[in-house]
Amino acid sequence: MKFGIFYELQLPRPWGPDDEWRLYNNALDQLELADKLGYDYAWEVEHHFLEEYSHSSAPSVFFGAASQRTKNIRLGHGIYQLTTNHPAKVAANVAALDLLSNGRVDLGMGESASITELEPFDVPFKEKREIFEDAVRCMVPMFTSPNHKYHGRYFDFPARNVLPKPRQKPHPPLWTACSQLPTIAYAGEKGLGALGFQFVSADAAHAWVHAYYNGMTKRLDRLADYPVNPNIALVSMFMCARTDEEARQKADGATFFQFCLRFYNSADRKRPAPGEVDMWVEYNKWKQANPEAAENALSGGLIGSPETLRRKLRKFEQSHIDQVILLNQAGRNSHQDICDSLELFAEEVMPEFHANVPAHEEWKAKVMAREIELEEIDTAAFTARYGAKSVDLTKAPVPAKAPAE
Repeated sequence: MKFGIFYELQLPRPWGPDDEWRLYNNALDQLELADKLGYDYAWEVEHHFLEEYSHSSAPSVFFGAASQRTKNIRLGHGIYQLTTNHPAKVAANVAALDLLSNGRVDLGMGESASITELEPFDVPFKEKREIFEDAVRCMVPMFTSPNHKYHGRYFDFPARNVLPKPRQKPHPPLWTACSQLPTIAYAGEKGLGALGFQFVSADAAHAWVHAYYNGMTKRLDRLADYPVNPNIALVSMFMCARTDEEARQKADGATFFQFCLRFYNSADRKRPAPGEVDMWVEYNKWKQANPEAAENALSGGLIGSPETLRRKLRKFEQSHIDQVILLNQAGRNSHQDICDSLELFAEEVMPEFHANVPAHEEWKAKVMAREIELEEIDTAAFTARYGAKSVDLTKAPVPAKAPAE
């Protein structure tokens, strides 16, 4: 199993004049450390206008800096929004980053899950899947063709040579976001790597892994002419320390991350107006009112001692997950605790699972060649995204106005 690190670039209020500068520079220091420690991937989202939850609106700029401070770690867009960016701009930015990083880019693509993000770009929420698919069809040939034109429903592109071309041939590996579980099966059918969140049970992992690979091997229907990328990567809350108690004490940001997700989990994913809600205040109100739930949430994910994490990761490994993406930068988790956690995990946990990568790759090759046939499992019973230990907001708190900046 391989390991990545994940960045939303979270910044809870109150905000000081140097906080965003410090946030970005600390994150770059963490990526540089992770590269030296042997982590496989660094993933960063693209989000717009989501105060406190994510200040990561320019991942290609961030990764441009990271490309010059790292040597081996792969730089994964997780994800690049194809609904709010023109395909030619995405292709050019990704290719330039691939050149600067000496061919270390992975391109995760997605739609955005929020009208707060989509509306300012005049993107209808109900059409985002169709726009995403049209963008993929338009963009992929730009990586290779010297004279590409495209006439689709949403994008009409005249014949042009989009430059530069990426270092990886034909282009960086392609992934898609799987924030909703059925998208895992969709990713398989489209031949894309799947970027999702931790499964709630081993049975759910088993069912969705089967759905993914059966979709890819039996029902493949690619959006364009690109190599398939058979990979499943799951994001998990993370903090590694010498004891479970110490890890939980240092991982408060994990529950802040979950709180933000659940607080805004409305049907259309609409966020508050700018400055309307102080999420850090709301989170602490919830935590004070629900101490047992807050503590219970910290017992999930990958939060604990090296031995606890090894035990949990063996269950992931049995499910044939390719990569676990560790979410350490969250809430007010300190820079020092994040670095210490990365170092301890790399020293005491990661080598065991890196050693098993060849065996997993052999299994996957046999699945892709259909030498191993995976059972078709009905996934209807495994649609829950949140487990019993996750943050549960049965009644949202009354929003508090954010202080004037």
